[in-house]
Amino acid sequence: MTKIVCDNRLLLASGSPRRAELLAQIGVPFSQLATAVVEQRQFDESPLEYIQRLAHDKAIAGLQAAGGAGGLWSLGADTVVMVGERLLEKPLGFSDFESMMLTLSGIEHSVFTAMCLRTEERQFSRVVETRVRFRHLSKAQIFAYWESGEPADKAGGYGIQGFGAALVEAVSGSYSNVVGLPLEALVPMLEHAGIPYWQEGQS
Repeated sequence: MTKIVCDNRLLLASGSPRRAELLAQIGVPFSQLATAVVEQRQFDESPLEYIQRLAHDKAIAGLQAAGGAGGLWSLGADTVVMVGERLLEKPLGFSDFESMMLTLSGIEHSVFTAMCLRTEERQFSRVVETRVRFRHLSKAQIFAYWESGEPADKAGGYGIQGFGAALVEAVSGSYSNVVGLPLEALVPMLEHAGIPYWQEGQS
């Protein structure tokens, strides 16, 4: 495995630009690496067990890629959308996306993010839920949003920080959780780990 060099105490073990933007927003110095963790739910896993495992596996993969650098904390995270017991991940194509949007139209759903912040010896973990209610959507709106190109790589098929904001009627809970990293829960974890924030010009 190719080792990477981390110039900061925090490694974001994710290729997500949205998570990187959220860390930069609060001035956290970090390095970033997209991990190669397979996102495949096991037959006996609940959705919450699934995302907690992925967050943990991504954090571990980050540490391994960094070669166990002393003092390094690795942050793994995974976000899913759920309606009842139905798990909505990234759409497989337009038909899958349209089915998701028709399911979400006019109702409230849950967005869950699991986070795992760890070194080789210590670990902090959290799961955060936000409730989001969609407007009633027409098939024309659904098609137009798909054509924007935004939904293809988004859990639940939408990005609240982008064009997807026009789909949303109300949010109850952490907004940044819906984007992919609940800062309200992450900041206390960073404090416990001794990782600074509010650093000017850091990323």
